[in-house]
Amino acid sequence: MEKPVLEITNPDGIYDPRAHGYSHVASVSAQSQLVFVAGQGGSRTDGILSDDFGTQVSIVFENIALALKSKNLTMANIAKLTTLVVDYDEAKHKILIEESNKIWPDQKFPVNTLIPVQKLALNGMLIEIDATAVG
Repeated sequence: MEKPVLEITNPDGIYDPRAHGYSHVASVSAQSQLVFVAGQGGSRTDGILSDDFGTQVSIVFENIALALKSKNLTMANIAKLTTLVVDYDEAKHKILIEESNKIWPDQKFPVNTLIPVQKLALNGMLIEIDATAVG
């Protein structure tokens, strides 16, 4: 039996991270194509950033989905995320978990590193996420 191109797992002996919207391990077969999506912010083509963190999170994931679609991939193809959040707190964490559960209802969450930061590239930018996907 051939292994899947992307396999998401949570090994025994490490706490179950799915309640926090991520997984511990993503493995990729050697024959796969890797697609790297640059850090996406919470604005559309108009460049306008909402003051609302939840709105920016939704737009970030929409932008990542559009980038992946250009390579015939979906959010299910993501192996790794890096999430940068300005003024991170529990309320923002809850929004990220809720959005992750909408995108990955099977809880096959990508591996994710969340990094609280003081500021991002643009004034008003509250979140930035980059992605590595497998096709």
